[in-house]
Amino acid sequence: MKLLSIVYSIFFTLPFGGFAQHHFSGYVDKTNWPEDVYLSLVEDYRKISGIYPEQIIQKATPDSTGYFTFSGDHLPSNNHIYRIHVDNCSKAHENKAHLNGFCSDSKELLFIANNRDSLSFPFSFDKEMFCKIVSSNEKNNGFIKIDSIIDEMRFAFGNYRSKANRKINSNRWLNVLQQFGKNLNEPLVELYIYAFLSNKTNDLYNHYLEDLKTNNYYDQLLERLQEKYPNSTYTKQYEIELASDKFLLDPEATQKQPWLWIILMLLLISVLLNILQWILQKRKRKPIWISETKLTQQEQKILALILEDKTNKEIASSMFVSVSTVKTHINNLYKKLGTTSRNEVKSLYIK
Repeated sequence: MKLLSIVYSIFFTLPFGGFAQHHFSGYVDKTNWPEDVYLSLVEDYRKISGIYPEQIIQKATPDSTGYFTFSGDHLPSNNHIYRIHVDNCSKAHENKAHLNGFCSDSKELLFIANNRDSLSFPFSFDKEMFCKIVSSNEKNNGFIKIDSIIDEMRFAFGNYRSKANRKINSNRWLNVLQQFGKNLNEPLVELYIYAFLSNKTNDLYNHYLEDLKTNNYYDQLLERLQEKYPNSTYTKQYEIELASDKFLLDPEATQKQPWLWIILMLLLISVLLNILQWILQKRKRKPIWISETKLTQQEQKILALILEDKTNKEIASSMFVSVSTVKTHINNLYKKLGTTSRNEVKSLYIK
């Protein structure tokens, strides 16, 4: 009996046994940002910044203090790029703003996470929000640090007068960004750097093309992506773009090797098929706009067990409660999720 009581105590003092769950929480300034907070899954690094409705997977309503939270167990198990944002786009212009991905009155924070991560986004000095990520994984702060380096670079470029000086320092900043990305040992963060350097509207774009001719960094980045994320859309997108940029530099060499065109076409078809499959799956299921903050801890545990096809009796046994108690929690769960059956609950989370 003593052993049983110890096990019972551990069960209820630790996070729910064995279920991977993400938990992202933080604060927003309600005075300036009174609306909902959105969580987006970014699978196209060319749309890493902005507002895109097809990327939004959850929304949360902050409480009176500005506190918000996202939690659950429906995120991908491996690392992906995520964005939390708030905006004050008026309802009249919301669709237009969200259609082109731009809202002038918005604030966002990028980070890398998976379904097991717990992150918090507290206020920094003078109630500044989305400036800090508290996590045991230093990689989560990678995007914030890159933005700081880019801001420092832009300030320094304002002091470079001569063309020669700008060229020398352009090469130096390219190296600084690339070295920082490599040291983080997270190729998804390096994609953020690549997207910045290879942006055709960027002043560094021509320097990037020159760098691509002789620097094997870009091929090594592809190898790191293929090793860590072999089946990821990030990797396939980068592989296609890198091959395209190399073709711009030396089209004759590519024409002498027609197999490169075949590879490019196959990669493009593969990416398009993946995007089409994702859109079709998204249309088939209801949008996950439920904020798990509305669920109690017990209801979240029961939800996880329902998604594992556990019966009421099995749920009661694992949670040390009666079957009638489980039924009461399930009825409350149905009401909060706007469902009437287990199958409807599963359809919200299972693709």
